[in-house]
Parts: sequence; structure tokens; C-alpha cells
Amino acid sequence: MDRLSNTVRPYAWGSTTAIPELLGIAPTGEPQAEMWMGAHPGAPSRATREAAEQSLSELIAADPVGELGPAAVEKFGPRLPFLLKILAAGAPLSLQVHPNLAQAKEGYAAEESAGVPIDAPHRNYKDANHKPELISALTPFDGLCGFRTPLEAADLLAGLDVDSLKPYVDLLHAHPEEAALREVLTAVLTADPDEMAATVAEAAAAAERLGGAYTPYASIAHHYPGDPGVIAAMLLNYVQLQPGEALFLGAGVPHAYLNGLGVEIMANSDNVLRCGLTPKHVDVPELLRIVRFEASDPGILRPEASPSDEEVYDTPIDEFRLSRYVLAPDAEPRDLTAPTPQILLCTAGGVTVGDLTLTPGESAFVPAGDKTEISGTGGGAGTVFRATVVA
Repeated sequence: MDRLSNTVRPYAWGSTTAIPELLGIAPTGEPQAEMWMGAHPGAPSRATREAAEQSLSELIAADPVGELGPAAVEKFGPRLPFLLKILAAGAPLSLQVHPNLAQAKEGYAAEESAGVPIDAPHRNYKDANHKPELISALTPFDGLCGFRTPLEAADLLAGLDVDSLKPYVDLLHAHPEEAALREVLTAVLTADPDEMAATVAEAAAAAERLGGAYTPYASIAHHYPGDPGVIAAMLLNYVQLQPGEALFLGAGVPHAYLNGLGVEIMANSDNVLRCGLTPKHVDVPELLRIVRFEASDPGILRPEASPSDEEVYDTPIDEFRLSRYVLAPDAEPRDLTAPTPQILLCTAGGVTVGDLTLTPGESAFVPAGDKTEISGTGGGAGTVFRATVVA
């Protein structure tokens, strides 16, 4: 197994303190949004092997079967199919959706055929893969996930008592669910920018005054004044996760993370269609093609315990499998040997992984088939997340 050195991404929405506090280091004053663990080409981890650091992506490329195992290579190709992150949101991320696999392949092929540069700001599809993801909270974590029912959304908008929102309220009352949600989101995203900015300002002032259920939207508007995504956000379920709880985000489900620290895992892809809360490109026609216009319960996941004390987050895809172990003091070591690649991440206390000791925020890569045991460090308690694949 190899200790990993990982890159921290300084996106503007990142918390300035959460990742440094986890790592036990002094903050720099700059936002630290995500720490990436994996072999994503944008920021591959570096693995310490034979006393030297090497790019994890290069190690895998040199011996895919040896590092990933034959079953994973046969199923996903010669690449690590997931990216593990520590995500620290100090401000709302963009409101977004991800395509399914068929849509991603189609969209990528179309933009390649059209000659759209891969780094063009208006490019939607950076690759031909889907991007399902899971976020597990390490602290109280706030987010938006999936549509409310039209009647719930209508009641929320109506409570602001803003005249320019009343046509949206009427639409939400007048149509079947799918049509109502589609028409209102379309109207919000295609409205005159100046008129929408005035509506958002009036709605934000009302949300600030009313408080309660409106407090999250007042906060969103503070970060993104005049952005139509503030109104779009009110169409979605507001979710508060407690530590250990998780959300799974499948294709077509609009969502945004608002605040908190969590462990995130996703299929290796950069395909994002944005709905607002961002200065980046919003392709409304393509977005409307991808979004699933159906009300849904956000479906908070709680890990399911197994006889081996592994707590598994059950998801319907194979590119990743996330679980955790909460190791009691003096507990027997757990055998984690597996025929698939693994990344192990300590998030609390300390853990011993083979001959490595991991403290919060530290991680290790375990090649397929390597004998691996974990235990608390020095008899103490510890928490470790285990990321692998279903192959």
C-alpha cells in the first residue's frame, strides 16, 4: 500500500478553515475547497512507493491489471473509475445536474464533432462519462437535492409575497407536476436579466425578514445577488445532513451543496450542466434536456452495518462503493484485503493500515489483492472511509 499526497483545490466557495482544522494545520486565509484522492488527470495523487513519490495515474498506467485487478480493468478499463474527495463548502456551490451515461456519450461526441475546444468556457461535456456522486457528512451539512412537489414550491414562493413571483406560483398550481416544474424553471432561467435581478433582490429582502424556512435562501442570495438560481433553488428540497448521513446524486437530479464538510466520491467525470449560482456558462436548452422534472424525496442515506462492522452506503452504481469503519479502542484488526483497488481515508482519531499510520485527512492507496488490515492506532478509536469499486 502507498501513502498518498493529495492536492487541495482553492475554489472560491471553499471554507478557509475546515480542511486545515481536519488536517491539524494552520489556515492560510485562502479558500480550501476540495482535497482530491485518486488518479484524475486534473490533479492525480502522488503515491509513496519504494521511498519515492510517483503519480498514482502513472503507476496505474504502467500496470493496470496489477494495480486495479483483472475484474476492474475488464469492467471499467485501465483506469481508476472513481475520485474521492474531502469537500469543504464555505459558500454555496453552483446549482447543477449531471447527465446519464448515454447523454454524456452523445453530448461529448456532438461537441467533438463540432470542434468545440475542450477548454472552451461554453463547452458542456469534457468527457464521455456520467458523474453520479455521493456526499457523506463529517459535520452538519446543508444542501439542495431534487425538486419539491409543485404545491410545496408554490407555497414557499407565495409566502414571500413578491408580485413578480405570482405568475410562477400560478403555473405551479395549474399544471401537472412535470409540466409545472419544467415551465417554471424555464421561465426563471430565460427571464430578462434586469427584471430577474430585481425579483431576486425583492425575494432576498423578504427571505431575510421572514427567516425560518427562508433563511437558507437569504444566505444564498447574499452570496449570489441577482442570480436567477436563487429562485430556482426554492424549487428544490432543502436538506440538512448530520455527521454520517449521506446523499446520493444520480443523473438529472438538480442539486447544490451549501455549507459543511464531507467525504465525497464520484465517477471520474467533469460533466456538469449548471442552472445558476455561478458566473459560469449556463446552457439552458441543454440543461432542460438533461433535468428530470419530477418531485422526489432527497433520500437521506444512513450506512448499513455488516457483521464485519463495515458500514456501507448503498448506491445503484458500480464505479464506486463507499463505506466506513468506526474503530473502537482495542478492537480486533479488520481484514480489508480485496481483489479491487482501494483508497482508505482517515477522518477521525488515528488508524493503522498495514505498516502505515494515518491521522485525520491522511489516505493510502491499496492495490488490488494486497493484504490489508486496519485497526485503531495505539488502542485508540479511529474512523476510516473505504473507497473501492463493484467489479
